[in-house]
Amino acid sequence: MAGKIPRDFIDDLLSRTDVVDIVDSRVKLKKAGKNYQACCPFHNEKTPSFTVSQDKQFYHCFGCGAHGNAISFMMEFDRLEFVEAIEELAKFHGLDVPREQGGPPAMSQAKKQQLEDDHTLMEQVARYFQHQLRSHPNSQKAISYLKGRGLSGDVVKQWEVGYAPSEWDGVLSTFGTTNDRIRQLIDLKLVNQNDSGKQYDFFRDRIMFPIRDRRGRVVGFGGRVLENDSGPKYLNSPETRIFHKGQELYGYYQVRQNNRHLDKIMVVEGYMDVVALSQFDINIATAALGTATTPDHLNLLMRSTNHIVCCYDGDNAGRQAAWRALENALPALKDGVKLTFMFLPDGEDPDTMVRKVGADSLLSMLNDDALPLSRFFFETLLKEHEVGTPEGKLALKAAAQPLIDTVLGDNQRAMLAEELAKHTGEYDRFRLQQDIAQANQKSSRPGGTSTRHTVQKTRLSPVRTLVRLLLDSPSLAGRCEEVMPALLANSGIAGITLLSDIHQYCLNNRQATTAQLIENFRDHPHSSAIAKLLQQEHLVNEADEERVFTDSFARLLDWHFDSRIETLLSRSRVQPLSRAEKEELTMLMKERQSKH
Repeated sequence: MAGKIPRDFIDDLLSRTDVVDIVDSRVKLKKAGKNYQACCPFHNEKTPSFTVSQDKQFYHCFGCGAHGNAISFMMEFDRLEFVEAIEELAKFHGLDVPREQGGPPAMSQAKKQQLEDDHTLMEQVARYFQHQLRSHPNSQKAISYLKGRGLSGDVVKQWEVGYAPSEWDGVLSTFGTTNDRIRQLIDLKLVNQNDSGKQYDFFRDRIMFPIRDRRGRVVGFGGRVLENDSGPKYLNSPETRIFHKGQELYGYYQVRQNNRHLDKIMVVEGYMDVVALSQFDINIATAALGTATTPDHLNLLMRSTNHIVCCYDGDNAGRQAAWRALENALPALKDGVKLTFMFLPDGEDPDTMVRKVGADSLLSMLNDDALPLSRFFFETLLKEHEVGTPEGKLALKAAAQPLIDTVLGDNQRAMLAEELAKHTGEYDRFRLQQDIAQANQKSSRPGGTSTRHTVQKTRLSPVRTLVRLLLDSPSLAGRCEEVMPALLANSGIAGITLLSDIHQYCLNNRQATTAQLIENFRDHPHSSAIAKLLQQEHLVNEADEERVFTDSFARLLDWHFDSRIETLLSRSRVQPLSRAEKEELTMLMKERQSKH
């Protein structure tokens, strides 16, 4: 991994970027007063609640709470990682992304160029395979096979399906025009070279499915034989410098392009299943690339949906594949994510099933017949362990507990632990331990009356107001010099550290926009608090911002002084105050009297 991207560069990148241009190139915006509006691209709605502010360089949806700057939008809409979004935005402005010293060296320009050339070549080869499907002497055989599988010309075109010629050197002779290019073809596993130096195409006489990564670049291929007795049914590109099968899913890019909001995603076993389902307008299917579903796959899917359905054949091989997927999923399983398993009747796969029962029935099966993770987990283990004996119960616990311990989500882990306790006859003990833990947790919380809790809740209000005003108008910090949150740095007021950090940033960066401020606090320990504040509707008019800003700080000071007076008075009842404390109390009491 290269060194970090300098913060100054990110700020400069945002200052060059108009978030309206970035959003409008993907979602058509309409002018609405000072701002722009559209139907939100991140959830389904008929009335526009998605607003883009050119002044603040910030977008916000009042329907689903989505918000952020140009970088955030590219990450969410284009499904990019942070660094990928920075690189895309830099490319848009014709800039190179610098890296700070101290980390491993950044990718060299030569390596960057190499990767760009690799993706360009893979794209050209994909188009070559598509052309061969139309023009090769064997094309009719390939087309007949696709028609026999029930695929229409439109869906074949949509998925860019092609044909790898039966000749030994179709790709080699077309693209291997120089020694460097031949070396590149070998590196990308499009051409093989045996021990005697003979070179030949890796894919021959196969239906070809280009595999696109999450950014839409061709990184590999899957090839399916036309006749089942001529080699492996499916042949996937081996690992290369641009293709890592444990990190990619066939069809994921297309799923994201077809669905801005996903209630669920299917994981199926074959390319043909993904393509066939799309012909029936089921555009939520992806396929692992000749490997079990990995934690990386699950993490990728969980960025797009909270419900993942793993669909397998109902035979023994299908259930074994499902169990491997479950084992890989547990360490990545977050609370709020639903993972279910659907097993088709023997001899059926999604391709044949959708043709037999239709799209509506298949989608109903996904909802009604898929097994929750917990049920599949224990059904599988209970087939191997007889819990009618003490020994069987111990064996079940020994098999299940280590897997349960790996679960990422606290609630998911607790739910599986509770189910295990029921099967092993330890439920009463489990509940007792839970009750004791909850009682200890409650007793460790600070006590107090309801009045105290009300005061504490109210005390936080000015802090939230000040932070929100700074988020919307960073220049307030420079315009209202009497507001100095740093004075309360050691007050113990909840949220004062975040307020002080944001206020100091605004003082140091007086021309900062909302977009730049938010970007600088992306990795702040309290970034989640910032996100929650941005999701709340802001009701302060621009003309009233300075007055509300200074009044809120004045209220904060008042509450802090009142709290300090009460603390000193309480201390005086049990021990004499020091001279400094007496002087402080006298000054605070005079200040209070002057205001009343």
